[in-house]
Amino acid sequence: MTDVTNLDGAITLVTGAGRGIGQGIAQVLSERGAIIAVSDLDGAAAEVAADALNAAGRTAAAFQGDTTSQDSMDALAAAVLDEFGRIDVLVCNAGVIGAPGYHERTDHTEADWDATFGVNVKGFVHTANSVAPHMRDRRAGKIVNIASHGGRKPRGARAVLGNIQAPYSVSKAAVIQWTHLLAIELAPHNINVNAVCPGTLWTPMWEAIAENRKASDPELAEFTPREIFEMSVKDRMPMGREQTPRDIGKAVAFLVSDDASEITGQALNVNGGAVMN
Repeated sequence: MTDVTNLDGAITLVTGAGRGIGQGIAQVLSERGAIIAVSDLDGAAAEVAADALNAAGRTAAAFQGDTTSQDSMDALAAAVLDEFGRIDVLVCNAGVIGAPGYHERTDHTEADWDATFGVNVKGFVHTANSVAPHMRDRRAGKIVNIASHGGRKPRGARAVLGNIQAPYSVSKAAVIQWTHLLAIELAPHNINVNAVCPGTLWTPMWEAIAENRKASDPELAEFTPREIFEMSVKDRMPMGREQTPRDIGKAVAFLVSDDASEITGQALNVNGGAVMN
């Protein structure tokens, strides 16, 4: 199949791009011609990811940024603008499921609420605050927020993480609502704002989820984390297969392309049919 998405020269800032979904998004967009500003709280991980893109013949640079701090994100945006001169695309991806140690608990804590809203909600607001004024001045830009199908309608009493997932799910629902509100605010300035809602992916984050389930459910004690993940996919995915970071990257690539110029304020599920709306 011919790839019709052309992002040649689009200066693209991706947060949380040192690993997992963010890294997959950066890879896909770079393959389609985008120049990537790889941002991560872990500056070393950002360097490794950017080096890999450059080694593959792409163009990328690494940046360190803490999305929980408006000052840090303002400095990040300034550094990217100093390096590349403009920002055409912003992908807000950096996220957490809970506070450190969440995968060892069976119920959420106050710290989990603080962590998920600090990173998954306020972090996205901070990042948009740092980049949107530049896009408004240029009257051009694309913003994609990475939410989750966990932010949609709850899927029954026995969810993937039980009670521990509540702060995460609510934070991702807030990301979807933030996407709607930001899209309305920025539409008069020719800026598209959309969200992608990933389904179930084998990432370090999901491996920690599987460890949590294994420790809290005696019926899963004999299974490996990967086997627990595969059982969840089989149980919940009508298409019967997991998603990958590159699947999310392909959805982002479409939403930031000219083909999606009339799409804004939408939240696209990429989840094999696990949640339909």
